[in-house]
Amino acid sequence: GVVEACLLHMLKRRAAGFLRTDKVAALFTKVGKTCPVAGDVCKKVQELQQKVESRKNQPSGQEPLKRQGSTTSKTPVLTPQAIKHIWVRTALIEKVLDKIVQYIVDNCSKYYEKEALLADPVCGPILASLLVGPCALEYTKLKTADHYWTDPSADELVQRHRIQGVHGRQDSPSKRPALGIRKRHSSGSTSEDPFAASAREYVESLHQNSRTHLLYGKNNVLVQPKDDLEAIPGYLSLHQSADNLTLKWTPNQLMNGTLGDSE
Repeated sequence: GVVEACLLHMLKRRAAGFLRTDKVAALFTKVGKTCPVAGDVCKKVQELQQKVESRKNQPSGQEPLKRQGSTTSKTPVLTPQAIKHIWVRTALIEKVLDKIVQYIVDNCSKYYEKEALLADPVCGPILASLLVGPCALEYTKLKTADHYWTDPSADELVQRHRIQGVHGRQDSPSKRPALGIRKRHSSGSTSEDPFAASAREYVESLHQNSRTHLLYGKNNVLVQPKDDLEAIPGYLSLHQSADNLTLKWTPNQLMNGTLGDSE
C-alpha cells in the first residue's frame, strides 16, 4: 500500500490512461510496453486475475484451478487485500519491483509531474534502493488472513533465546535473560520436574503467539513485593488478546529456571 501511494503521487493523467479506477494497473501496463520486466509482470497479473474471475463464476471452482496449477506452480488463494494490491504484490514476489521502480525513476518525465516523489532526484532513487531488500526475500510461505501477528512463533523465539543463552553470560545486566527453563530432575527419576514444565509453559506464554499479541516487553524491571523486602528484578510484558489486555511480571530467577527453594 505504501509503495502504491508513492507510485500514484502526482501521476500524470496521460499515464493513468482510461483505467481511472485502477491507476496502478494503467501505470504498469504503460511501463510494460517499453520495459520487458514490467511486461512479464503484466502477463502474470492478467493470468492471476483470470483465475480469480473463473473461480468467482464457478461455484465449485477448485477443479479449474487444479487444471491450471498442474502446468505451473501452485497458485495460492488470493485474499481481497492481495487482489487489491495485486500489481505491486506480484512484482514483489517475482523480485522485480525494485527494477520496475528504478526504470520508472529513470524515465519519470514520461509519467510524473515535476513535483512528484519519483521525479525527485533524491527521493526517487532512494525508494528504488529501499525496495532491493524486500525483493531479495523468498516469499515461499505467505501469511493467510488468520495471522494477525507479525513476529515468529513462540517456539522459534524460545529456540533463538536458548541459542543466545549458550554464547552470552546469564548474569549480565545489559542482556535480557534467555527465555528458557533448565530441566531439573529428581535424584531417583529421570522424568522432568512438574514445576520446571509448568514454568517453561508460563515463560513460553510471555512470547507472541496465536492467541495473544505482545505489545511491550522490558527486562530488569524492579518490583517490591513487601515493604521489608528488597526490590526484585524481573521481566515486564504487556499482552493483548481478543478480549482484554494483560500485564505480566516474572522474576528473573523464574525466567532463568534458577528459582530453587526461594519463596
